[in-house]
Amino acid sequence: MSAIRLLVLGAVRQHGRAHGYQVRNDLEYWGAHEWSNAKPGSIYHALKQMAKQGLLHAHEIAPSTAGGPPRTEYEITDLGVAEYLGLVREALTNYDQKTDMKSAAIGFMVDLPRAEAVALLRERIRRIDEWRGAVLQHYVPEGGPGQLGHIGEIMNLWIYTADAEAEWTRGLIGRIEGGAYTFTGEGEPFVGVLAEGQENPYATQERHPQDER
Repeated sequence: MSAIRLLVLGAVRQHGRAHGYQVRNDLEYWGAHEWSNAKPGSIYHALKQMAKQGLLHAHEIAPSTAGGPPRTEYEITDLGVAEYLGLVREALTNYDQKTDMKSAAIGFMVDLPRAEAVALLRERIRRIDEWRGAVLQHYVPEGGPGQLGHIGEIMNLWIYTADAEAEWTRGLIGRIEGGAYTFTGEGEPFVGVLAEGQENPYATQERHPQDER
């Protein structure tokens, strides 16, 4: 799975229509450039590729303020929505130790019905337990990491990480079941994107040739 694919689809969907720089600005606003590969070049490339794949529709509008070619605005298609929601569901249930897909999925989980989000998170816990069990076939925590030399510290880290994530996920489920957050179909959704012209306090200020297109 690709975190940049999920992040870009999610940002465009929240805007309705957005040009590339808006999407880049939103991802920096979310801090995604710190915990994923959401760099300017990969964002603009993803937009163009997903437009070719029919996941986004590209609209050419008036030329940019800097002159040059018309600026392109992107709108998510029905195929793109299906891809987006599929990525959210898959990322919520899959367990690995990568932060990017997990963080993106949590950020977009409210685009699903509340009950479905809970069910997916419960499946995530089941998969964490399954993964933990596979590690325990080779490593016994009670024996300490030293039983496998310093390499045992790796498996020790895996066990601690799995246990911590399972505990955190149970807490998240409890908060959701307790009524936290606004999920799809429940009312006005949380707005997590910047309005046109709104200043981004977390912008990197790094310039890219595609920013004005």
